[in-house]
Amino acid sequence: MTAEMVAPAWMHQQITAEEYESWSEEQCAGIEIVDGMVVVSPSASKRHNRLARLLANALDAAAGSDWNADTDFDVRLQDVPLTNRRPDVIVYRADTIDITPTRPEHVLLVAEVVSPGSETTDRVVKVDQYAKAGIGFYWRIEQAATGTPLVYTYLLDPATRTYREGDVFAGTLKITAPFAAEIDLGQI
Repeated sequence: MTAEMVAPAWMHQQITAEEYESWSEEQCAGIEIVDGMVVVSPSASKRHNRLARLLANALDAAAGSDWNADTDFDVRLQDVPLTNRRPDVIVYRADTIDITPTRPEHVLLVAEVVSPGSETTDRVVKVDQYAKAGIGFYWRIEQAATGTPLVYTYLLDPATRTYREGDVFAGTLKITAPFAAEIDLGQI
């Protein structure tokens, strides 16, 4: 049995930005492209999706009219080799809503909800990729055994293109940057 019999050929070779842009929205759902290679993500749990949606809704309400907060769409981190990530929550400039692809300069904050199987990617790999792309804020949300999520915040050091650790929140997330917000994590 050959590899092509198990999975389509496009899963065994690097794809370009032009090839990816020719794919339908259905083909792009549930995948990310890392260094030109397709990475398939399993469907998230209902708890994961609810947490991401409620956090996006709260950020959207707090961000003001210049920013939108949404879930689950591609952010083009680099063109060659192609790297598209699909953060769980993205805060981006409202005036770029119709611009595709969304690029790091459009994005203020990304948040990832850690799930079983995404621990290393969300805690190590994506932190580095988002920082190198110049995204100002990264949040990692851990689904704690207590039921109340923990939010780890990171702020970009533009000189080194690395993140500095910020505050860790449980219960109520009260921030002043990148904008003022108070989010009751117990409600999520």
